[in-house]
Amino acid sequence: MSKNKPSGFKGSNDCGKNEEREGRSCVRFKLCPFNTIQSVLRQRPGWVEVKDDCEWDFNWCDVGWLRENFDHFFMEEHVRISHFRNHYELSRKNLMVKNLKRYRKNLERDAGHMEASKCDFFPCTFVLPSEYHLLVEEFKRSPGSIWIMKPVAKCQGKGIFLFRKLKDIMDWKKIDNTLLTQDGPRSEEQKDAAQVESYVAQRYIENPYLINGKKFDLRIYVLVTSYVPLKAWLYRDGFARFSSTRFSLSSIDDKYMHLTNVAVQRTAPDYDPEKGCKWQMQQLRRYLTAKHGREIVETLFKEMDNIFVRSLLSVQKVMINDKHCFELYGYDVLLDQNLKPWLIEVNASPSHMPSSQEDYEMKYRLLDDTLNVVDMEGRLTGKEKRVGGYDLMWNDGPVYREDVNLETLGSSCFTANTHLGNTHCLLGNNAPHFWDKSKLKYTRN
Repeated sequence: MSKNKPSGFKGSNDCGKNEEREGRSCVRFKLCPFNTIQSVLRQRPGWVEVKDDCEWDFNWCDVGWLRENFDHFFMEEHVRISHFRNHYELSRKNLMVKNLKRYRKNLERDAGHMEASKCDFFPCTFVLPSEYHLLVEEFKRSPGSIWIMKPVAKCQGKGIFLFRKLKDIMDWKKIDNTLLTQDGPRSEEQKDAAQVESYVAQRYIENPYLINGKKFDLRIYVLVTSYVPLKAWLYRDGFARFSSTRFSLSSIDDKYMHLTNVAVQRTAPDYDPEKGCKWQMQQLRRYLTAKHGREIVETLFKEMDNIFVRSLLSVQKVMINDKHCFELYGYDVLLDQNLKPWLIEVNASPSHMPSSQEDYEMKYRLLDDTLNVVDMEGRLTGKEKRVGGYDLMWNDGPVYREDVNLETLGSSCFTANTHLGNTHCLLGNNAPHFWDKSKLKYTRN
């Protein structure tokens, strides 16, 4: 990137910021990851791809590009970029836990135990190696329990393993301590190894909710367009990711049984790329409603709303707010057999690589609606509660539907404007929606 020109610089490109194309303002975009977002951006009327680092209005970048370039250029008023500067405060596993623990502690001090208990949605977690002694103490209080180890900055199930005994992680601890205490300069390989060996140890959810004997988790999308004030949107579509092997605690080494990541499951011997391992959120909601009733399922989805809002509030004060930034988070939530939702992790770069035609269509709608909310064209009034598949969940406070009786809402209900998994609320009223299904094409490699 040229550091001498601001982004949004009007150069020799085929359209300027204020020029019109097909009746819409011309938006110059740049992108780093090439997946579904590439199709979405290239098919939006009036949007033009540019290669020059200094001539874009909209940049859908990866976090690596952001880290290397964000601090080195000036952004004009209209420019938007797809990450906040310190997005990792929520997406790195160790920092997420640190911020949630601090938020819960402050809530208990300021509002009492009852209010703080509403943050009890993440498993007991310790950051290693710094909290290894705390893990040992907790481990002794509950002998025989199962724990799961995760690298703090890895994704797609890489480096994850389960253990029942402390000796199972002693080799890891010895390697980590050797790298941390080594005198003198370290090679790049050693530095990488030291980084990889920074883990969180989390109590494993031993009683997950099962469908057909198989474990699953939920991928749910939340879009944040501002942290000060906090403004967050919940996407109605999402999906459940299933393991390919029936669940059992007798074998904790079977990754196809315990890890639901698509990147892991697609390597299973019996994986069928045509069927995949996903249910759409609407399908899951119908299943749960048929089995447990509407009221119980609505309570479950309200509890998930609570997770999304409180996790964002936990990082609000530490996030570097910037009006040029937005963030599309991918939340991973696990249900236990009592239908209690548990926050597993939050991804700042959720995969948009489709695993099937249905998955491609859902992610295309998600990304297209994300651009509608970001609103580079300036079409929204700012008063919308629904845009495409998005519901406004939090706008410096709870957001309610027009038809909701506030007196009937429970005290634990943070928001009533969300319709996660609701098949009757697929499109927003008068929302700009550019999706043309006939243009969707998915090619499996």
